Amino acid sequence: MRKKAISMLFVLTMMLGLILSGCSSSSETSNEGGSGSGDKVTVKLMHLWPAGSSKQHNIIVNDIAAEYEKANPGVKIEQEILSNEQYKEKLKILSASNELPDVGMTWAAGFLEPYVKGNKFAPLDDILEGELGESFISGTTEAYALDGKTYGLPLELNIAPVYYNKKIFEKYNLEVPETYEEFKNIVKTLADNGVTPITLGNKDRWTGSLWYMYLADRLGGPETLTNAINRTGTFEDPALIQAAEEIQSLVGMNAFVKGFNGLSNDEAKGPFMNEQAAMYLMGSWELPNYTTNEDVPQEFRDSIGFFKFPTVEGGKGDINSFVGGPGVGLFVSEKSEVKEEAKKFVEFFVQKWGERSVTDAGVIPATKVDTSKVDLPQMYIDVLDELNNASNITLYADVQMSASVAQEHLNMIQALFGEQATPEEFAKKHEEALASEE
Repeated sequence: MRKKAISMLFVLTMMLGLILSGCSSSSETSNEGGSGSGDKVTVKLMHLWPAGSSKQHNIIVNDIAAEYEKANPGVKIEQEILSNEQYKEKLKILSASNELPDVGMTWAAGFLEPYVKGNKFAPLDDILEGELGESFISGTTEAYALDGKTYGLPLELNIAPVYYNKKIFEKYNLEVPETYEEFKNIVKTLADNGVTPITLGNKDRWTGSLWYMYLADRLGGPETLTNAINRTGTFEDPALIQAAEEIQSLVGMNAFVKGFNGLSNDEAKGPFMNEQAAMYLMGSWELPNYTTNEDVPQEFRDSIGFFKFPTVEGGKGDINSFVGGPGVGLFVSEKSEVKEEAKKFVEFFVQKWGERSVTDAGVIPATKVDTSKVDLPQMYIDVLDELNNASNITLYADVQMSASVAQEHLNMIQALFGEQATPEEFAKKHEEALASEE
């Protein structure tokens, strides 16, 4: 579109017999990424952290952009900011018209794949060589790779522990479980005493998928679910069917908050935050609510701890294996006319983001954090230590899948929790959805 505009300007210039080289050179050089005297390069950045809903993230982005501009006087970072769903829709539209921003945000694996196959995202392996590549936590950039090339650099890394209310546990003489049998005894004790054991907002469906994924991991080991998705295995693996059976067993024990299949995740937070539910399985992005969020009473924050999903007797899973993965990452458009400058900005952004995201926004970055050099609440340090000791991080199932298979997975998760599908039907539907794409 910009090239067309420049062509029209050139025609009009010739028709009028005017020489406007002084005015037009800046625009043309901007599009070509020139660096001569007086040239101005504009890098368009599109992200999903508005000032209202993501205030701290937004501040950090603005600061990084300003710092980059100061260090590179010939460069202007032009931002466009959208909410999450608006962002995803606009990304599709811009991709279809080959007008993606120079730098934007993407998710890993299944979300990223169609953009890569459509030649929309540029490989970033050249900027991963050396110190930048070594700064990432092991396994994070791989989630953004396809056919041996890396197309996105992750900014965030999350794992999903089980948060619990220490006061409720103490009241009923409960201890943090290490085995699944101990966990089920906790559920039974709480349910028998009229306390909601677990809050869950399964209207959003990915929330229930976390529970299924952990049971699949603990029963079958860390590769069983991933192998079923990548087709080196099957969803009709006995461990995956047993994981579905255990979900329905928990439902039968009244483990989850009443009406869980009709509650959004935001609605389901209420019982936990109001101390009416004892446990909440969720990503580490919730940490600020239990540590630094001044809007949450200190007494409540002090009462929250977390534990790792327990092991299942006879299962192949390891208690140090987590469900999680990188959150959003940065891409560079393959069609960008300032591609090299965009790559330089992405490299700069990742480095600066890693330095500030934990302390300023409560985000665990995908790059390594030296906890001895930052002032963090103890729970943050504990989670970071768990990450350092993790034996495996299994990427969220719906992120591993293509968009159509992910929808089937999420629909079947809700059907499984709602006892509208048997474990065998759950497995069969997944097999059919995955086979249709082979």
